[in-house]
Amino acid sequence: MIDPQKDPSVVPRLSQAIADYLMWMKSVRYSPGSCHQHRMQLEVFLDFVKDSDLLWQQLFAGATRERFKKLSQLSTTAALNGLSRYLAQQGQIKTPLPRRLQPRQLAGTYEDYLNYRQDDGQSTPRQLNTIGRVLSALGDYLQPQDITLSRLRIEQLDAFMAEFCRPLAPSSCRNYRSLLRGFLSYLYQRGILKKNLAPLLIGAPQFAMAKPPKFLRPSEVQKLLENLPVTTARELRTYAMVHLAYSLGLRPVEISSLQLDDICFGRATLSLQRRKNDIPLELPIAEPTLKAVVAYVVGGRPKSEDRHLFLSQVAPYGQIVPGSVTRDIQQALQKAGLNATAYWLRHTYAQHLLTAGASIYEIKEMLGHRHIESSRKYLYIHTELMREVILDEPL
Repeated sequence: MIDPQKDPSVVPRLSQAIADYLMWMKSVRYSPGSCHQHRMQLEVFLDFVKDSDLLWQQLFAGATRERFKKLSQLSTTAALNGLSRYLAQQGQIKTPLPRRLQPRQLAGTYEDYLNYRQDDGQSTPRQLNTIGRVLSALGDYLQPQDITLSRLRIEQLDAFMAEFCRPLAPSSCRNYRSLLRGFLSYLYQRGILKKNLAPLLIGAPQFAMAKPPKFLRPSEVQKLLENLPVTTARELRTYAMVHLAYSLGLRPVEISSLQLDDICFGRATLSLQRRKNDIPLELPIAEPTLKAVVAYVVGGRPKSEDRHLFLSQVAPYGQIVPGSVTRDIQQALQKAGLNATAYWLRHTYAQHLLTAGASIYEIKEMLGHRHIESSRKYLYIHTELMREVILDEPL
C-alpha cells in the first residue's frame, strides 16, 4: 500500500539530480577524489530519503541536514551543501542550504595553526570548528596564569584537559585530546616547544573502567539470520554483509573496502589486505557466508567496472561507504527485534573464537587489533558466558 503522505516522485527526482550534479562536477574539472567523496555521501543521503517521507521542498532544509548528519554519522555534509547550491542555481529549489559557521577567530600562534589546518585541505569545517573550540579554551585557561606556549608543561596540559573534559563523554574527551596532540606537534615542529609533548598527552587508563563488549546469543543470531529477506538487490547486499560481519568479524570499513579479487571462490578464502593493524590475513569463508556472497554477486550486484565487492544501488555504482554498511546491518538487527549495533556481530565472532579454544594472541590477529589490550576485554565476556551456560547463572 502506498503511503498517502509520501510523494513517490521524490526519490527518482533526487536520484536524477544527484547524477546531474556529479556530471556537472566532472565538467567543471573537480578532482576525481572530490567527485568520489561527493558521490558516496550523496548515495547515503539518497538511502536516507528512501527511508523517510520527506517532500521535495523539505529535502534541503537545515533541520533535514542535521537529522541526516546525526543518523548517517558522516563527519561532513559538504556534498549535500554542494548539491543544494547546484539545484538552487538550476532553479529546482528556492534557496540552498545555509553555510555552517566558520571557525572562530583566534590570535597569534593559535590562529596560525588553524590556518595551517585549513590550508592543508584535510580538515572539514566541522573539525576546524572543533579545533578552534579547544584552542580557545586552552588560551583562556593559560592566560590568567601567565603561561606562554613556549613554557608549557605536561602537568599543565593534564590539568587543562581534566577541567575541559569534566562535563564531556569519554569519546568526546578522546577526540579533543587527539586534536590537542596535533597542536602540540605543530608547536614542536615550529620550534616553539623544545620537547614534543604530544606523545605524553594521554588519558587515564580506560580498560579497567570499560564495560565489556556486548554480543549476540546463539538464539539471537538464529533469529537475525532467519529474518533477513533476500528479495531485492539491496536485501541481498545486506544479507551478504551480515554474514561477513558475523562469521569473519569484519569491521564496516573492512566490508566496504572488500574487492572481488580479495575472494577466492574456488578455495573459499578471503584475503584481507587493508586492516587496521596493517597486517594482511587470509581467512577461510564458511559455506553459508560464501553462498550469501555468491547470491549477491550473481543476483544483486550491479554491473560495473568498479572492482569493489559491495556497490551502491545508484549509478554510476561505486563503492559503498562504511556508514552505509553500518546502517544496513543496524536496520537488519532492528527488523529482527534485536536492540544491538553492527559491532555486536564482530564481538560475537570473538566469542566464537574463544569458545573454540583460540588464544588471546590468535584473536588479536584474527580481529586485526593493533594492541593486545583491545583483545583482552573479550576474556571477561567469555568467563561470564561460561557461568551462564554451565552454571545456569544469569549475566
